Amino acid sequence: MTERIVVVGAALFDGGRLLAARRSAPPELAGRWELPGGKVEEGETPEVALARELREELGVAAEVVERVPGEWPLKPPYVLQVWSARLPPGSAAPRPLQDHDELRWLTPGEIWHVDWLDQDVPAVRETLTRVPGAR
Repeated sequence: MTERIVVVGAALFDGGRLLAARRSAPPELAGRWELPGGKVEEGETPEVALARELREELGVAAEVVERVPGEWPLKPPYVLQVWSARLPPGSAAPRPLQDHDELRWLTPGEIWHVDWLDQDVPAVRETLTRVPGAR
């Protein structure tokens, strides 16, 4: 049996809005939206991996807060786990540095205005239960 590989995603919140990132690569994913993040490397905890990925992909030092319950299958052997995160006061605005060409802060009413990657949809639904003011 192949060991599973964890991919971490960030439910990055700011003022009740959720950050969505539009993929620029690979070609089969380009133009679709996802929660930013990436693979957990050997020797990393998921929380450390997520903080690293947000630095690399968005240029931000986000605070990882708590795991969103659930785990969602991606292309085998990958699985997606999501953590809520926030930007410390006075942080620079996130910007697309790697693998993305656009970022959007979405209010709960705008969440479904973007074309999410199919595998991110269940995770996004679960994160909506954690958006401040979205209940």
